[in-house]
Amino acid sequence: MTYTDLRSDTVTKPTPEMREAMAEAEVGDDVYMDDPTVNALQAKAASMLGKEDSLFVPSGTMGNLLALLVHCQRGDEAIVGDKSHIYLNEAGGMAALGGIHPHPVKNQADGTLALEDIRASIQTEDVHHTITRLICIENTQNVCGGIPLTAEYTAQVGKLAKENNLLFHIDGARIFNAAAALNVDVKDLTAPADSIMFCLSKGLVAPVGSMLVGTKKFINRARHLRKMLGGGMRQAGVLAAAGLISLEKMTGRLGQDHARAKSLFEGLKQVQGLKLEASPASNMIYFDLADRITLTENQIIEEMKKYDVLVDWAGPRRFRLVTHFWVDDAGVEKAIRGFSEVLK
Repeated sequence: MTYTDLRSDTVTKPTPEMREAMAEAEVGDDVYMDDPTVNALQAKAASMLGKEDSLFVPSGTMGNLLALLVHCQRGDEAIVGDKSHIYLNEAGGMAALGGIHPHPVKNQADGTLALEDIRASIQTEDVHHTITRLICIENTQNVCGGIPLTAEYTAQVGKLAKENNLLFHIDGARIFNAAAALNVDVKDLTAPADSIMFCLSKGLVAPVGSMLVGTKKFINRARHLRKMLGGGMRQAGVLAAAGLISLEKMTGRLGQDHARAKSLFEGLKQVQGLKLEASPASNMIYFDLADRITLTENQIIEEMKKYDVLVDWAGPRRFRLVTHFWVDDAGVEKAIRGFSEVLK
């Protein structure tokens, strides 16, 4: 049975071309930095984002943690969005493993952190306070609806950081979705940042891995800390081979996923029982259940399986649907039909 899986873009499976490349990948030992496929991936990622160097890491969570550990010392603080993945969904690693204090700032409805809120959150070097070292933003902002943050806004955050002698990190798990949604070069979104993490294993379809990007000095330190965290891999070229195809062939097609998200949104507008938010800005749709719906979230999830559609809840009476490479037009129609029948 083939399901249309709308739970997340993390469910994407490698393409046949990726599987073939993985099987035939030229490999070495990446801890010795002599895996040619990993080296090629790292060079490609750095070039695409306009930075000096990059590092292949097992996960986005590790990539973000490495950035925090490089930029901050124990007892420092980092400004993060109160709806950010770093703050909510990375198991408190910055505090538990890095001794870094998160200073949450309210995410606005458009995914941004208001500049005046960031400015007001910067701690002075008062002995009573933690010392602010870093500003983190997320692009696209997941919990706010997959909203892309513009190059203009990113430049403003970068300027604010420099004016206050702070560093600037972007959790760019879906930064290529942001670039596609805004129709800009990804470099425009990353230029002001000191470091960026982006995922290969979401909309870019690779099975494993993320990239951490920054200066050579930053990456050299991150490589040391990656080893400390158990992230140094040996013949990692088997995985990096898929990542190369992600960067060469998957970044340019993300607009198709966004178009299907809009088609799905338009279809769901006709379904009684859903309280839809704004039209999707990238590949995510969020909605709440109308008051008249008595089914629980888990009951809806189980009922949708009868229509060969996998969905997941995102909070009490709230769902998130995510389009990706493996969701085609027929899958969109199947999902619309499923919700229509389940909620009628």
